[in-house]
Amino acid sequence: MEEKFTDQEQARRDKLAKYKELGIDPFGQKFERSDSVKTLREKCAGKSNEELEANKVYVTVAGRIMSIRRMGKASFMNIKDLTGNIQVYMGIDVVGEEAYNLFKLADIGDIVGVYGRVMLTRTGEMTIRAEKYTHLTKSLRPLPEKFHGLTDVEERYRHRYVDLIMNDEAMKIALARPKIIRAMQRYFDSLGFTEVETSVLSPILGGAAARPFVTHHNALDKDFYLRIATELPLKKLLVGGMERVYEIGRLFRNEGMDTKHNPEFTTVELYQAYGDLQDMRHIAEGVFKYVAKEVVGSTTIPYGEGTLDLGKPFRWVSMVEVVKEATGIDFSKDMTYEEAVALAKKNGIQVEKHWTSVGFILNAFFEEKCDPYLQEPTFVHSYPIEVSPLTKKMPNDPRYTDRFELFIGGMEYGNAYTELNDPIDQKERFIAQLEAKKLGDEEASEMDTDFLEALEYGMPPAGGIGIGIDRFVMLMTNQQSIREVILFPCMRDSNK
Repeated sequence: MEEKFTDQEQARRDKLAKYKELGIDPFGQKFERSDSVKTLREKCAGKSNEELEANKVYVTVAGRIMSIRRMGKASFMNIKDLTGNIQVYMGIDVVGEEAYNLFKLADIGDIVGVYGRVMLTRTGEMTIRAEKYTHLTKSLRPLPEKFHGLTDVEERYRHRYVDLIMNDEAMKIALARPKIIRAMQRYFDSLGFTEVETSVLSPILGGAAARPFVTHHNALDKDFYLRIATELPLKKLLVGGMERVYEIGRLFRNEGMDTKHNPEFTTVELYQAYGDLQDMRHIAEGVFKYVAKEVVGSTTIPYGEGTLDLGKPFRWVSMVEVVKEATGIDFSKDMTYEEAVALAKKNGIQVEKHWTSVGFILNAFFEEKCDPYLQEPTFVHSYPIEVSPLTKKMPNDPRYTDRFELFIGGMEYGNAYTELNDPIDQKERFIAQLEAKKLGDEEASEMDTDFLEALEYGMPPAGGIGIGIDRFVMLMTNQQSIREVILFPCMRDSNK
C-alpha cells in the first residue's frame, strides 16, 4: 500500500532531490565542533559587543533548528544542542550565495552546523554571525507546534525522542537520572560495598512476591523467569564471603501499570554481612540525604507544591501502630482469625482465600488504609511473618519479622530485612509459600533448593535492603508519575 504523507512531509521529501543536485548528502557526515552552546556562552559571558568584536571569538557548533525568521538576504535561526539554544544570524553577504541558497532549503527540525563569530544584537542577545553553514540531517517530519509541543501525555511517552526535543523538563530529568545513580554508587562504595551483576534469567520464582514474566530457553528446552528480585543471588555471594555487595539491576513484574508502577523497573539491592535492620535504616537515611545534597544541593527538596525535609531523622513506627492511628483497630491484642476477618469485612477489605491467619489481614489494613499517615519520611517496621518469607522473626514476638519499608509521600521507596539465614526455618517458609500458591496466590515464591543448599554452608548474620531507583528519581526530580523518569515506559497500543 502506498504511504500517504501530509503536505509538509511531502514538501520535505521533495527537497531531498534538490540537496543531491547540489552535491549535498541530505543525511550528512561527521562534523567537528569546537564548542557546545553552554561553553560558548560561558566563554563570552559578561562581554560587551565591543569586546567581542575586538577579541573576535569564533566558534563551530551544531544543533537542531528550532525556529527560522527569513528576511530576504538575511535571516535568523535558533539552533538547539544538548546544552541549550543559541541564535544564528545568516547573511548572504557573509556566508555567500551558495551557502545561503542551501540554507533556503532548511526546515525547522533539520540538524545543521555553523561556524562564525559571536556577537550581541541590538537587543543584547548573544548570536553567532555565521560565516560557514553546513547541512547535516534533513528532518522528514515537522516538529510539533512550538509553544505546545506534545500536549497528549501518552504521546509524549510514546514518542519520547520528540518529547526530549520539545520539552526541556524531559531532557533535564533524563540527564538527572544517571547523576542520581552515580551519587548512589559513590555513597555505597564509600561504605565499602562492592557492586556486582547477577543473571536476569532465573529457573526459580523467588526473592519477592510478584507475578513473573516467563520466557523459553531453546537450547535447554526449559522455561525461565525474568527475575522479580536480585535478592537470592546476592545472598549466595554473602555465603561465598563477599561481605558487602550491591546490585543496580532491572527487574520485571507482570503486573499492572499506573503512576507508581511500570512492569520493567530498576532497583538497587544491598546486603551487609554481620549487619541487621538498624544498619539498613542508617544506610537508607544516609543515601537519601547524600543524594539530595549532591544532586539537588540541599536536603530540603521540592515536593509537589511544597517542600520535603530529608535532613531531619526519619520517623520509626511499627505497622501495628500505623494501622491503629489510621483505623483505631489495635492488632497488638490477641485476636482470632475469625475476628480479624469480621473487622476486614466491616472496613471494606476483601479477604483472599489464601489468607489463613491474622497477619495477612493486618497487612491488608496497612496497604489500604495507611497511606495518608505516611507523608513525611517514615520507616514502618515489624511486618507479619506471613508476608515476609525471607526475614528473621522478631525475637520477642514470632508473629512479626525484623523488617521495615520506607515511605515518603504515601509511596514506598525501600524494603529492608534482618536476613533469614537459618536454612531449616527458610525451608519451612518456602513450604508455606507453596501451600499459598496451591490456594491461588500467584505471587508466592517457589522452593529454591539451590539457595537452601547455599544457606546450609552458612550465611553470616546480615542486613539487606532494596530501594526503587525509578521512584528515587521521581522524588529527586519532583515528578508525580514513574513514566516521567523512565525514558521508554511500557505503553498500551495507540488508538491511532
